Amino acid sequence: QLQLVESGGGLVQPGGSLRLSCASSEFTSDLYAMGWFRQAPGKDREKVSCVRSSDGSTYYADSVKGRFTISRDNAKNTVYLQMNSLKPEDTAVYYCALNFEGSCQGGYDYWGQGTQVTVSS
Repeated sequence: QLQLVESGGGLVQPGGSLRLSCASSEFTSDLYAMGWFRQAPGKDREKVSCVRSSDGSTYYADSVKGRFTISRDNAKNTVYLQMNSLKPEDTAVYYCALNFEGSCQGGYDYWGQGTQVTVSS
């Protein structure tokens, strides 16, 4: 059964950086979209970023543009989220999710378990 496993979360000071990883198992499709979402306590889940396999196009929420970068390593079935210039408001549980239709806009078929990111001095 396909699984998504996030890693790389932790505690970082404001202005610091983290790189999240999302590794997928038993995943061989050439058509997919991988998204990163986050949810802070008491807030709605927010789509942070997404990458499409078909053309490598990416999406970023306005709140993270210029600070976060999504990338993929197809050989490792892994998608990364490089987060720079982190702010306290970036504190949340971050989830990766997989869409088998290759669309960043549609629903997502599989979700990871989440990794906590805390930005605090």
